[in-house]
Amino acid sequence: PYFQVGLDVAAQSCLVIGGSQEAEDKACRLLDAGATLVVVSPRVTPRLESLAQENRLLWHRRGFQMDDLAGVHLVVNSVEDTALAEQIYERACQDRLLINSYDQPTYSNFGMAALVHPGPLRISISTSNASPALASRLRQDLEQLFDEEFVEYIDQLSRVRQHLRQQVTDRAAR
Repeated sequence: PYFQVGLDVAAQSCLVIGGSQEAEDKACRLLDAGATLVVVSPRVTPRLESLAQENRLLWHRRGFQMDDLAGVHLVVNSVEDTALAEQIYERACQDRLLINSYDQPTYSNFGMAALVHPGPLRISISTSNASPALASRLRQDLEQLFDEEFVEYIDQLSRVRQHLRQQVTDRAAR
């Protein structure tokens, strides 16, 4: 089982290897968290291409090279080539980088939980790789529960909290 944490990647250089739908998902999650992102892949999804055109990420239109690991904080490998995943993992470990290789936990030193994120709420779901499909299904079920009305509720709670913090300075009383 993994030790669940939230990782601050704001303004950190992160690398996504591959241009698949899975790469897109992880790239968007990294961008939402404020990462500075580089994607390395000969081809990418239309959404990733659009993000590159908007200068939200840097896209190197080629295959991965070991030099791509230089200066990065975190690596997400979405390429399913096991031999390549092993090489990337070994080098990332030597360089003390965080790395996740999609659907290859042997070549990962952190896991990517399924994420439900309506507004500011974050719920991560992990089966510690026992059943990623189950984690995905649970995520889908929870997304149905936390709709736009729930996001408005959280926003209202935030406003009330900020008001109370200004009005009642004693933490115990608040």
